[in-house]
Amino acid sequence: MTLTPASEQAQTEVVDLCAELIRFDTSNPTSDERAAADWVVDRLTEVGIASELVESAPGRASVIARIAGSDPTRGALLVHGHLDVVPADAAEWQVPPFSGEIRDGYLWGRGAIDMKDTVAVMLATARHFARTGTKPARDVVLAFLADEEAGGKFGAHWLVEHRPDLFSGVTEAIGEGGGFSFALDDTRRLYPIENAQRGMAWMELTANGRAGHGSSPNDENAVTDLAESLTRIGRETFPIRLIEPVRALLEEAARLYGVAFDENDIEASLARLGPVADFMQVVLRNSANPTMFTAGYQTNVIPGKATARVDGRFLPGHEQELIDTIDRLLLPSVSREWVNHDIAMETTFDGPLVDAMCDAVRAEDPDGHPVPYCNPGGTDAKAFTHLGIRCFGFKGLKLPHDLDYGRLFHGVDERVPLEGLRFGVRVMTRLWQSC
Repeated sequence: MTLTPASEQAQTEVVDLCAELIRFDTSNPTSDERAAADWVVDRLTEVGIASELVESAPGRASVIARIAGSDPTRGALLVHGHLDVVPADAAEWQVPPFSGEIRDGYLWGRGAIDMKDTVAVMLATARHFARTGTKPARDVVLAFLADEEAGGKFGAHWLVEHRPDLFSGVTEAIGEGGGFSFALDDTRRLYPIENAQRGMAWMELTANGRAGHGSSPNDENAVTDLAESLTRIGRETFPIRLIEPVRALLEEAARLYGVAFDENDIEASLARLGPVADFMQVVLRNSANPTMFTAGYQTNVIPGKATARVDGRFLPGHEQELIDTIDRLLLPSVSREWVNHDIAMETTFDGPLVDAMCDAVRAEDPDGHPVPYCNPGGTDAKAFTHLGIRCFGFKGLKLPHDLDYGRLFHGVDERVPLEGLRFGVRVMTRLWQSC
């Protein structure tokens, strides 16, 4: 197959597109996405791509576009990214977080890697296809989505429930959560491609006790009971559960390092895998971390109620283990209810789309090694699985070996390498033509 390479124009403008996107403050929940969504519509319209802007609530805007492929009989590919970002405290940053400043070979700003970089790559690639008349191998549906950072209630989940027609004929999808490089050594890189996600189990815990004077003995103190329950949860270490995508990544890393991997002795195997061990710790087991605590209104009053939040995550196939463990750790006076409860997901690492993603990476980075991957968090893919869509995480981002990519997510001084953006356009251009 002869592929049309990404143009110099596309590789140049992706930086400008990303900078412009960063300058829209789409912090969730303090801002909305409408201005950024209007801008996306304009960028598509400039090159003749029709799109539809959909608001689920005032200001909560998503944009959907469809690019016709060379084989309309095949199922369409959904390529999705979100327009919202988490808030940023400017006082903590070296540069204003919504400035889109270029410095030292990086584009800085909130959303630079989560995920306005990928949105810019989507736009630059779509504009290149429109300008050159290049057709993707099959229909490509582009989705620029609202509200991912808060679970997608006003974005992907709303669209799946209220506008499933926008995704008619879609059989597979790629979004965030994978396709970035991870340095094995000075020359070689893994490219984890997400084919699984942990599930989400955010819960609110409530302790009910006996209110009273702060100076008096009280063996039904809601604060004490809740604090003890949270301590138990926070100190619990869940057992290792080796799901297939994690096993496959660890086995490939061991092969590349030339060391043995023994699934019956995971700790010893991890010790031989250097930085890969730290990278994969988070997807070896379920987790539950206390994150919020609220109780009382005055120092000398024991409150009758205390509440807290816990961020629980579970591996595919291990949701009940998480629930049973939490219930075992709670004192009798403490109850729980869901704040956000969403599925874990997993698909097999095979098929023409997987081959195309792997080939696109290898073509642009001969020292890159694509591998399956389980995302420790969650993305809008959870919503699209309800439409029977097979979902992957793939952004096509090559990173410098000294950049701690994981630390930048929701962190301070978020930034993306300029060459990483250009790399993404080259990879995405290849992928759309061969998918």
